Amino acid sequence: MTLRLTVDRQAWLDHVRTTAGEHGAALPVVKGNGYGFGRPILLQQAGTISDHVAVGTVFEAIDVPTTLTPIVLTPVGDSIPNTLSPHAILTVGSHEHIATLNKHGWRGNVVVKLQSTMQRFGAPATELATIEHACAQASLNIVGWSIHPPLSPSGEDRSGEVSCWMELLHDSLPIFVSHLTGAQMSTLRTQFPQRQFVSRIGTTLWLGDKSMTRLSTEVLDLHRVEGGTAGYRSAPLNGNGHIVVVGAGTAHGVYEIPQVGSPFHFAQQRLQLVEHPYMHSSMLFIPDGDLVPRVGDAIDVQQAMTRVYPDNITWM
Repeated sequence: MTLRLTVDRQAWLDHVRTTAGEHGAALPVVKGNGYGFGRPILLQQAGTISDHVAVGTVFEAIDVPTTLTPIVLTPVGDSIPNTLSPHAILTVGSHEHIATLNKHGWRGNVVVKLQSTMQRFGAPATELATIEHACAQASLNIVGWSIHPPLSPSGEDRSGEVSCWMELLHDSLPIFVSHLTGAQMSTLRTQFPQRQFVSRIGTTLWLGDKSMTRLSTEVLDLHRVEGGTAGYRSAPLNGNGHIVVVGAGTAHGVYEIPQVGSPFHFAQQRLQLVEHPYMHSSMLFIPDGDLVPRVGDAIDVQQAMTRVYPDNITWM
């Protein structure tokens, strides 16, 4: 093993089902690294929640099974793969996005992204009518609206950014909303019973309680040193001790933690990095007096699941 993800299967499945239930009508998001699980595993679970799935790009959409309709979250750039399903739903948020699809000869369904205080991309209210007209002129069929308020770590209710659009959307198309809680989505549905709100959920759906998962790596090598230097860049060692080589690095999405340092732990102690993690391994230094693991022992890895690529997933 190099980087291993261990998952409490039943706890994870219970969390996914409970979270989807709390949000009501839900659109599962399966993008990027598949939140550490890999997209194929999550696509299987997404099919138990909805017949649609949100993906990051048109290139991720080509992996979606035919039983699911992909909704592509990021506007198309300079190319569209030939294998993209004609049933895929693309996203536009400006006249330029519509022009790009027209240039590619795309004729199909789209979701119109609405502007929020996130200020990433999205149509402002003043351009909504002209964007609707431009879609019709380009033979793009609008099948929904989407809005992506920013995260609210302080618990602030961002649903006002959604409700302010209701007077401008003169139809009954679904509205895909990100980053609201299940309770906030329920309130919106009560306030606007004639509207169909769909909760677009990714991190909240797939990750949740950290006790369900554990990231670890294996000690591949171990040797004693008496000061000196080590590593690619001949980093100075802080005294006598042991070099511990573990099988996880940047190829797995494992990096130093900003303002913290090493992501590796053993015996409830953070282990010192000799230098930045390399592709498939990292070098650690344990000074004399601290507990030293053996070759083959597991070392805990503290890293964001949205970035890592485990070599192995163990379901418990």
